[in-house]
Amino acid sequence: MDKVIATAAEAVADVPSGASVAVGGFGLAGIPRFLIEALLEQGADGLTIVSNNCGVDGAGLGLLLEKRRISRVIASYIGENREFGRQFLAGELEVELTPQGTLAERLRAGGAGIGAFYTPAGVGTVVADGGLPLRYHPDGTPAVTSRPKEVRVFGGREMVLEEGIVTDVALVRAAVADRHGNAVFHAAARNFNPAAAMAGRLTVLETERLVEPGELDPDAVHLPGVFVDRVVALTPAQAAEKSIEKRTVRPRPAGG
Repeated sequence: MDKVIATAAEAVADVPSGASVAVGGFGLAGIPRFLIEALLEQGADGLTIVSNNCGVDGAGLGLLLEKRRISRVIASYIGENREFGRQFLAGELEVELTPQGTLAERLRAGGAGIGAFYTPAGVGTVVADGGLPLRYHPDGTPAVTSRPKEVRVFGGREMVLEEGIVTDVALVRAAVADRHGNAVFHAAARNFNPAAAMAGRLTVLETERLVEPGELDPDAVHLPGVFVDRVVALTPAQAAEKSIEKRTVRPRPAGG
């Protein structure tokens, strides 16, 4: 039952090239940064990444992008990552853009054993009708486009069929976890982490603080340990090392 692994490098050592990897986080909030860095050092390539976005230039999944370790991405937006956008438009990367709520539910559904579900999100757009560019030619013309999806009517409302996502590996980050893998996330860092963890056949979790079994109130647990296979405890210095994607502050009041 003790799922603790000594280092992040050991925890991702057996992730193969060509693997599909679900990654928690939103921008830079709650990303498993040390597991991502360990995977970068490990050398696996040809990866399919399922994540809300691909971090930013020089941080998070952006590091894997810069080293050309990623071949395909399923995400809800390109965000602040210029290299992500450049590779996509240059035909170097395949990208399946998915509505944000749909992506979250596809991960959760995959983890719950639900093969597919119907949602109104995307009906009447290229998400449902097909034709969404997945890969471009170097000259900027679409090379691969999405296929139409099944649409049915429920309660008088059209809904599109979306498939659940199950990945080979999931990398997530928690604020607190015990040795059994039960985890608690802090505030907005909860984001995609529980859903990504559920979707992985092998789930690796880095935690800012490790506690002993029984210390967590069962009612406070956000992610049950049944969904976690390996736990990596961060050092206090690592846990404190966090980045802000875009800092916005108000002017200091006069005389403050």
